[in-house]
Amino acid sequence: MGKTLSEIAAFIQATVVGDGTVEIRDIKGLDEAGEGDLTFLANAKYRKKIATTAASAILVSAPVEGTGKNFIVVKDPYAALARLLSLFYPEKRDFLGVSPDAFIDPEAVVADGATVYAGAFVGRGANIGRGAVLYPGVYVGPDAAVDEDSILYPNVTVYRRCLIGRRVVLHAGVVVGSDGFGFANPGVENRKVPQVGIVQIDDDVEIQANTTIDRGTLGKTWIQRGAKIDNLVQIAHNVVIGENSIIVSQVGISGSTRLGKRVLIGGQAGLVGHINIGDNVMIAARAGVNKDIPASRIVSGTPAIPHTDWLRLSAHIQRLPEMHKTVLELKKKIEELEEKLKP
Repeated sequence: MGKTLSEIAAFIQATVVGDGTVEIRDIKGLDEAGEGDLTFLANAKYRKKIATTAASAILVSAPVEGTGKNFIVVKDPYAALARLLSLFYPEKRDFLGVSPDAFIDPEAVVADGATVYAGAFVGRGANIGRGAVLYPGVYVGPDAAVDEDSILYPNVTVYRRCLIGRRVVLHAGVVVGSDGFGFANPGVENRKVPQVGIVQIDDDVEIQANTTIDRGTLGKTWIQRGAKIDNLVQIAHNVVIGENSIIVSQVGISGSTRLGKRVLIGGQAGLVGHINIGDNVMIAARAGVNKDIPASRIVSGTPAIPHTDWLRLSAHIQRLPEMHKTVLELKKKIEELEEKLKP
């Protein structure tokens, strides 16, 4: 069943410019949208496509005059799109309750309203909160906890005693609480140091597929409220990820490093251990961070330096072949002058 533009605008607290009675049945991109579809403009460089899209309406931050299009005007179209996608494509489950083919230890607690699919394992003393969902292949170890309304997709592993907060989403293959990489006398006898800490993941965190988070050697590795972590990220023992931070795929963070609030880390960046990253720091993709970064800085490169310095350095690097040629020509001229000046 579709919704009118007026109904959609009321849902996201927006304004309709055009015909509010137009019915919307789906949401599509600018190029794919047709009659009955809502599309969106979140990046100004695609503004010219407004004239050619066949969508019945466009989600924008400001209407475009003279196009004859219907608009829903909202301050942040991309954030509004997220809400509308949840409205048009609600999460559907084909199963509710606890499957008889799941293994639930007699000493585990599974709250009423939780869903545990066939093939999931809930160990001794574990606690699964109301509304939580454990898909097939999920392992929740002894004395671990998964709080209310969290979703663990297939083959997620939560080791012993680790704590998962409310409304946490762990995508397929995430490993929470594997041993930290701790060895005494490395390179000689590699004696394993027992990893006896935990991982604590606070409310509203989302972690994407095949990311691994090591348990603390002592104490805890801590992912704080609202953090979002992409696929294939490695977080080592006793790391702290501050609230609402964003970590993009293939990032590696070494042990005992602490990130402040709202830190953004681009893909494939690497951080050494035992450093502190301040609030609101931005670390560019493929950066190599080897020391503390104060709050509100932007860094790039390896080793990481202020982003403006890196831009200047990159501009010079691109000119090196030309500069090298110039130096050789100058060297040749100097040699010719020296030869002429010989007695």
